[in-house]
Amino acid sequence: MRLRFTKMHGLGNDFVMLDGISQRIKLSPQKIRRLADRHLGVGCDQVLLVESPRTPDADFRYRIFNADGGEVENCGNGARCFARFVRERRLTGKHRLLVETASGTLELNLLDDGRVSVDMGAPVLEPEQIPFAADVRAESYPLEVDGETWLIGAVSMGNPHAVLLVDDVDSAPVETLGPKIEHHERFPQRVNAGFLQIQSRTQARLRVFERGVGETRACGTGACAAMVAARLRDLVDDEVQIQLPGGTLTIHWSGPDRPVTMTGPATTVFHGQIVI
Repeated sequence: MRLRFTKMHGLGNDFVMLDGISQRIKLSPQKIRRLADRHLGVGCDQVLLVESPRTPDADFRYRIFNADGGEVENCGNGARCFARFVRERRLTGKHRLLVETASGTLELNLLDDGRVSVDMGAPVLEPEQIPFAADVRAESYPLEVDGETWLIGAVSMGNPHAVLLVDDVDSAPVETLGPKIEHHERFPQRVNAGFLQIQSRTQARLRVFERGVGETRACGTGACAAMVAARLRDLVDDEVQIQLPGGTLTIHWSGPDRPVTMTGPATTVFHGQIVI
């Protein structure tokens, strides 16, 4: 199978974009792992597939596959790249898009300055819907890992996140603690682990260990989840600049039942073809 693809990234979180509308694509976990392989394939954190919508109100359907071949529900950085991709490939002329995902419909807006703003919907905080094993909903939860207890926020932004507050993200145990939290038994579908350093009411730093990927240079849903976890504890204002290793995202959230808005860049790297 010969595939046309575009390599893109959102703050260094990189993707292989596939147009499943103008070419027939049949993906398997093995093919996805080959595409994502940085030595034998194109190389990426995730493979993103554009498809025709299933409902009349949506413009596209958007599917997301991690580098390990598993399909996941949502990806904020990928959503921004998705919006740029369908415009650049002339699949649409719109600046506002409604896109189906496994976790619901996203609203994407291409701004005049080249950035993309994404309405990520309201965060899910009920433990059973995240899903996370807890008796009652709380602003934070104790999580025991190897005999040590960590205080986390648990949030779903269409995919599950555990957010830990740290004094310094540079020295945070992302590489060692991240995979243990990802596979923690209280998260039955695994979880993305975010390590958040609050700098002020409007500034924060974040590193994210993504399930099925490892640490990435940026995670859009992770930044949204971190904002929500911090806002619930009244540590930040309604709008926060969150600095990730790959760059900065602007996250706005005014409180429970309100949507989270994420704004940031999306960059095209190159186009190509590969035989799988």
